[in-house]
Amino acid sequence: MPINDILLILQWWFMLLLIGFSFLPLTFKIFSNFIDHGYIFSKILGIGVLSYCVFILGTFHILPFTRPSIILLLIFILAINMIFIKGVRKILRRNFRIIIFEEFIFISALLIWTFIRGTNPDVRGLEKFMDFGFINSILRSEFFPPKDMWLTPFSINYYYFGHLMIALLSRLSDIKSAVTFNLSVATIFAFTFTCSFSIGASLFYHLKDKVKKPQAIIAGLLTAIFVTLAGNLQTIYAFFLPYSSENSIPFWQLIFSPNSFPNSYWYPNATRFIHNTIHEFPIYSFVVSDLHAHVLSIPFVLLTIALLLSIFLKQKLKVISFKLLVLSLSLAILYMTNTWDTVTYFLLTALVIFYIQWKRNSIFSAFSYLLVIAVATFIFILPFSINFKPFTQGIGIICPPQFLINLGNIGPFIFEADHCGRSPIWQLLILYGFFFFWITAFILFIKKAKTKTTDADIFILLLIILSLALIVLSEFIYIKDIYSGHYRANTMFKFTYQAFIMLQISSAYIIFRIFSKLKETKIIHPQTLLIFVLGAFLSFLVLSYPVFAINSYYNNLKNYFGLDGGRYLKTLYSDDYAAINWINKNIKGSLVILEAQGDSYTDFARISANTGLPTVLGWTVHEWLWRGNYSIPAPRITDVKTLYETADINTTRQLLKKYNILYVYVGNMERQKYPNLSEKKFSSLGKVAFTSGTTKIYKINNF
Repeated sequence: MPINDILLILQWWFMLLLIGFSFLPLTFKIFSNFIDHGYIFSKILGIGVLSYCVFILGTFHILPFTRPSIILLLIFILAINMIFIKGVRKILRRNFRIIIFEEFIFISALLIWTFIRGTNPDVRGLEKFMDFGFINSILRSEFFPPKDMWLTPFSINYYYFGHLMIALLSRLSDIKSAVTFNLSVATIFAFTFTCSFSIGASLFYHLKDKVKKPQAIIAGLLTAIFVTLAGNLQTIYAFFLPYSSENSIPFWQLIFSPNSFPNSYWYPNATRFIHNTIHEFPIYSFVVSDLHAHVLSIPFVLLTIALLLSIFLKQKLKVISFKLLVLSLSLAILYMTNTWDTVTYFLLTALVIFYIQWKRNSIFSAFSYLLVIAVATFIFILPFSINFKPFTQGIGIICPPQFLINLGNIGPFIFEADHCGRSPIWQLLILYGFFFFWITAFILFIKKAKTKTTDADIFILLLIILSLALIVLSEFIYIKDIYSGHYRANTMFKFTYQAFIMLQISSAYIIFRIFSKLKETKIIHPQTLLIFVLGAFLSFLVLSYPVFAINSYYNNLKNYFGLDGGRYLKTLYSDDYAAINWINKNIKGSLVILEAQGDSYTDFARISANTGLPTVLGWTVHEWLWRGNYSIPAPRITDVKTLYETADINTTRQLLKKYNILYVYVGNMERQKYPNLSEKKFSSLGKVAFTSGTTKIYKINNF
């Protein structure tokens, strides 16, 4: 790795360290019952609170989104944290070793995944243009909401708060976004690993009195490995010759071929195993490295789980407490980052609070706590909701009876014919069989073990109950969107992604829970031995996934290219590369640029994505999804075509004025998309501001 890249990583890490230190006092207070006092969560809390303050002040036009503003707010947050400074030095001294160890595994994970990204750093492919465009659009914003780079003059109608956090870190670090995109992926990977470690270690630490810290640390590391790196049992197909049909085939119907392992195993199949659905998990997300909403929310998902664990272990609640306030803010950030997650973790919150109050013979008082949390979360969300319209269209019922289909819609519920897709049991067993195995082992252990069930056991059971409910729920309902042929895809994706995270935490805990008990009794029955042998094989299958995925996506890590996500432009689109650099250097603000419109998942809309400048229309289907109505983006397809191809000056002038276009981009993709391109008229309506090869940027005269 070149020294310049190492210096960039250290610069980025030092910024995260500074944010974390500014929030240490409050973090130590919140997570006083964690093995590490929640040290790693100080960084996430700091980023979240700082970003929220910037967002609020920017939304109400009180403070612009600038580097001095961010630094000023960071100093203000540090000053507030000084209120809780008492005892911090003592905590640091007492927990020095585990804090240093945790920081070591954080920076190690950061370095490892940064290196991996450096072997294929291109911010290109899948939905990277969308995510990169959001980040760059936010970086061009003085106030919020930011402009939609693909539908001028609208603002972004998406849960973009996670992208705002990346933009904030980019601005604070003073590193360009094409580099921070990759650093951010690596940072989320590192957060996932270390936060899972903290949760797993703290769970095991509360198993019994006088537990040894080294045991808890090993439990934490196993939790981190499972949550961050594990896939599902679909990797068993690596032992069989691949199937050629679009639909999955049971592996026992294929030819067993261990000698040619891994048999051209194709890692994305593990996330598209059930027909017309998506069921991803963190390591797949890290490999493909889209900075998408479900990835950006992971640190706050783990923060929310940690907060609930801290509350649960204490078994004591106050209606008005700082911990519940922070929990409400975390739930709000989840809503603004990946809206679906708020529903999931409010349900977990309800389970935790109802259990605590039931144990205290005060179950009805749980409603007052939930009401306080719901109201506080709503207040935190409100400034974001003013400019955000959810693009779901109702709750669909899978396999509705005919009489309901005849009725049509009833309130939010939708009953559609030919919507009867359910997952075959054998496919669910392959996707979630690893979890089902350990859950079954845990239930048998609890029933047979001559030991009292601990609070940590109950918390794990709550995670399991909610996770299984999410998996089952996606077999009976779907949240309707524009994807009629893949109507279950997003619902299964959002629900099972969170179920996967919670069940991996649970699996690691269960393994150590059973193992620790066996170590006490020193008796290993044949059935117990069988469980661990089978469990070891299943663990091998799920943990082999990153080997396949990383080697495939990153070409066996053969070549390191650096951290610049825009490097591919130099070779594939050299003129575009020069133009993008010129735009980012010379055009300030969110001025409208015209470029070719194109389909989703293509290289069209590359100028708006790489600069954040809004254009007339980018990826059409994405805008259709975000706006909920095809009639909004559809007319613009013709308008963009007319702008490029018509020779009529008046028509061109009218359309330029309609969309307030100040710059017109004419490059190779524009010429490819519009073969009848009439370029001469732009010279009469403005002047050439930039030229590279055959690529030109015209600056249009003000009308």
